Amino acid sequence: MSFDSTEMRVRRMNAADVARVMEIASNLKDAPRWPEWAYLEAVQLESHRRIALVAEGSGTGEVAGFLVAGLVLPDAELEMVAVTAEHQRRGVGRLLIGALIEELKRREGTAVLLEARASNVAAVELYRTSGFRETGRRQRYYADPIEDAVLMKLVLSV
Repeated sequence: MSFDSTEMRVRRMNAADVARVMEIASNLKDAPRWPEWAYLEAVQLESHRRIALVAEGSGTGEVAGFLVAGLVLPDAELEMVAVTAEHQRRGVGRLLIGALIEELKRREGTAVLLEARASNVAAVELYRTSGFRETGRRQRYYADPIEDAVLMKLVLSV
């Protein structure tokens, strides 16, 4: 079943979501392959050092995407955004990023930092259209295949 962002709601990730989140990540070429314990830790540390969110169908509860960000306030580092292939380009990633921004503003955060594979054009474009600006590159940062990381930053307005 397919939804767009108008049929989605964002909520905090919980331990019951971890299997689905891992399934989503494993089906995406560019998503990091975190072990189960890392997701569980993100959920447990959510209120202090991490923000972990899922987007789900408002009528079905089907998880279509998720986001994890590390916190070192006033900054946050967007560690991962992943959306199922069937839900991509429907506003779900933007919805998750918007929810992260709102949460950071509540916590008096001032910026979101991230890095993305240079070849992940769809992700870089999502970030650009969400207000992020390229701040630099890390040459040969990623392995398998070796490629540059694009560094990006979003300064939050109050």
